Amino acid sequence: MPNTTTDTITVTKKDVTEDKGRFSTPKNKKGYQYDYLVFIGRFQPFHLGHKSVVDEALKLAENVIMLIGSANLPSSIRNSFSVEARSQMILGAFDNKDAKRIHCVGLDDALYNDTKWLQYVQQCVKSVTGDLNANIGLIGHSKDSSSYYLSLFPNWQSVAVPNFHELSATPIREGFLLGADPLTDTVPQSTADVMKAFKKTEAYKRLHEEAGFIDKYKKQWESSPYPPTFMTVDAVVIQSGHILLVERRSMPGQGLWALPGGFIDPKETLFDACIRELREETRLKVPEAVLRGSRHSQHTFDDPYRSARGRTITQAFYFMLKNDPKGLPSVKGGDDAKKAFWLPLAELKADKLFEDHYAIICKMVGL
Repeated sequence: MPNTTTDTITVTKKDVTEDKGRFSTPKNKKGYQYDYLVFIGRFQPFHLGHKSVVDEALKLAENVIMLIGSANLPSSIRNSFSVEARSQMILGAFDNKDAKRIHCVGLDDALYNDTKWLQYVQQCVKSVTGDLNANIGLIGHSKDSSSYYLSLFPNWQSVAVPNFHELSATPIREGFLLGADPLTDTVPQSTADVMKAFKKTEAYKRLHEEAGFIDKYKKQWESSPYPPTFMTVDAVVIQSGHILLVERRSMPGQGLWALPGGFIDPKETLFDACIRELREETRLKVPEAVLRGSRHSQHTFDDPYRSARGRTITQAFYFMLKNDPKGLPSVKGGDDAKKAFWLPLAELKADKLFEDHYAIICKMVGL
């Protein structure tokens, strides 16, 4: 699963099933069905539904590995809490004896690249177990596509935890960022404590402002008979091992690096829109005819969660500019861009880039 999207958990304590049979695996020396059970999620924040899954895992396994997703992404209204903060939420929800059996490990996203994400999962699990052939299982819920990872690891048995008590982290997080206090009937006290402490920080203040911006943005479409779907374009421009980026001038993602791009106009093609946005935001000193002739490829990126503004599909165009002994073309930020700049590919950082732009670059360029 390239993007760890487990926000909703459905739990039953009386109907836990294993796809290969509860008793198909011999118990270990301490009487547990598994040496390790792995639970993958974003836990933004860790709530009582998540805790119920861990409670079940502690009954079945000697150790529980919590793979905390989206570890490499910048702080945003979707990814508000750091790996460290989420680890505190998780470990603080259990007594010392059980907490010592829980291992929290940050798991990077690899959106649009399942193979790389599976590699990340294997590496994270091995960092705890030391051996991928150990007695390992996966635990999660079989409610929706966000947990399809349960079927991706044929060497590990999976424990599916279906319906009993449904909770979603999304309304808890969104309400909190809009100013509400966390409710202890939805989250453990440890989570409430971490959230209350976070509320006093400058990071919370920034996210609170951005959450308000997004809330007002979405209210513009409240009278629409259907939820809107937006179409945008992005330009991936490469020359001599450098990529052309902009720094965002305003919310959402103010101050983050981004690909040049934006919304299409009603009467233009996607490619024309990309050329226009590229020239408006970067003032790239390359003739338009050369740009058009430098198009290498294009790809659609449509992850449903890629934008906080709502359902947004983008078409990315990859431009390969020829090496020039005179150096890189001059650029200057314009329109929605505070500045434009060339960045060596070696200095790309996922936690500096807006939305899914890092994943787009990796997919288009082959990083």
